[in-house]
Amino acid sequence: MNTSCASRFLKIKRSLTHKDVLCCFFITAKRFSTRELLNEAYCRTKLKCRSKKLPQDVNPQGVFACNELDLSEVKVYGFDYDYTLAHYKPSLEHLLYNLGRDMLLEKYKELEYPAGIANLEYKPDFAVRGLHYDIEKGLLLKLDSFLQIQFGAVYRGLTPVPTEEVLKLYKNRIIPIAYVEGDTRAHKTNIAKMVHLADLFSVPEMGLLCNVAEYFNKNHIDYHPEILFLDVKNSVQHCHPIMHKIVAQNVEEYVRPNSGLKKYFRLLQEEGKKLFLVTNSPFHFVNAGMEMLVGHEWRDFFDVVIVNANKPKFFTEVSRPIRVFDKNANTHIWEKVTSLEKGIIYYEGTVKQMQDLTGWSGHQVLYFGDHPYSDLADVTLEHGWRTGAIINELTHEINTLNTNTFKQNANWLQMLTQLIEDHQDYKQPEALEIIDKWMAERDYLRNATKSVFNPQFGSVFRTYHNPTYFSRRLFRFADIYTSNIRHLLNYSLTHTFYPRRGVMPHEYGSYFV
Repeated sequence: MNTSCASRFLKIKRSLTHKDVLCCFFITAKRFSTRELLNEAYCRTKLKCRSKKLPQDVNPQGVFACNELDLSEVKVYGFDYDYTLAHYKPSLEHLLYNLGRDMLLEKYKELEYPAGIANLEYKPDFAVRGLHYDIEKGLLLKLDSFLQIQFGAVYRGLTPVPTEEVLKLYKNRIIPIAYVEGDTRAHKTNIAKMVHLADLFSVPEMGLLCNVAEYFNKNHIDYHPEILFLDVKNSVQHCHPIMHKIVAQNVEEYVRPNSGLKKYFRLLQEEGKKLFLVTNSPFHFVNAGMEMLVGHEWRDFFDVVIVNANKPKFFTEVSRPIRVFDKNANTHIWEKVTSLEKGIIYYEGTVKQMQDLTGWSGHQVLYFGDHPYSDLADVTLEHGWRTGAIINELTHEINTLNTNTFKQNANWLQMLTQLIEDHQDYKQPEALEIIDKWMAERDYLRNATKSVFNPQFGSVFRTYHNPTYFSRRLFRFADIYTSNIRHLLNYSLTHTFYPRRGVMPHEYGSYFV
């Protein structure tokens, strides 16, 4: 912005009403060309943006409410294990990727996967959680809460797919819901063509899938996207028992310390709360991690411990029996379980049986997990539990939001967008030329505010301007969310979490300032 532009608008009185501004605008329009008027509008908006106070920092250790939650009503606290109590180092992603890659070559050697795949290294900053993989077209892409594709975030292998090709493939920027989620209506048998990557274990799996697809594409090797997807998925899943064994034997290499856990469990126990653990992971794996995180006496904190739960079936099926797990023999016992006792490890079962045997039900139960579907959806929709999501990526997202550069870019992006909207009806050639420049600047800002989170796909929670599909599910199924269980130590056990009153599109933001 030039000096004359700045000095001109610094003389404008801030006390002018909206009507005064309109009058001044039309009087000025008689003396200035359209180009000059638009340039002045731009300068005025830029000055206003520069004088605007930047938002306050968000607390990275905060607990955020999607729905009102009164902790004084909670009598029972339940926990998942992976990425909820145990937070993993990047070394786990590398381990799972390498095991999956080697298993792919070994398990499907009859299909003659090229030996060069063995040299493909994991790219830890490529994918993020919450993406969709189109198993029919072989594309990794990001959808918003309206099922719109985020252009510039569609990849075939490791190569971005141009917007023109994306539109040619999908015929539209909005994907039909049956294509994304399947069609469960009566007499319908449509199966979803997309897979939602809703947990962090899927990130190295997608890294392997995209690496292999890129290798095939660069070497002009024909492949069937769905077959490749299934082969990679099965290979990684077959590696989980191997991964469990390796991690259990080298816990400190893969699991991050979390000193606040023991303190939090002790607080809950001292206040008379009941605690339980329900996890899909095997006992030896969980035990090794919990001994490091909490200590050898970790089971003393839990009234019920259930391993190999096979969620989400644990929350949806009604007939699979709970069995006692013999940790010494590393097997389960066949006798019928008629009560749940502290200190005993249980295996499989269903939430119905657990509720029948304990009496824990409804809003008195608060369950924490990291997966919006297998951990949170059914317990809140079917059983009325309260839910807390543990989202590891939140720390990185908030730290990025708190930078001054991001705040300045986000403020200017919002004000520039409003400027474009207010002046888009000008049809003179010189006006269209200026508005095109504004649109180009807006595109630059949109990409700048996206790439600081992840160069390929941006934020886990937002597309350019809308919440992501992942955010929509998270906010629907979680009453509260945070990045670590220990952050609950900052709040009393009678604290009520209140969601912020958001401004609807038809409401004035000034009403809620």
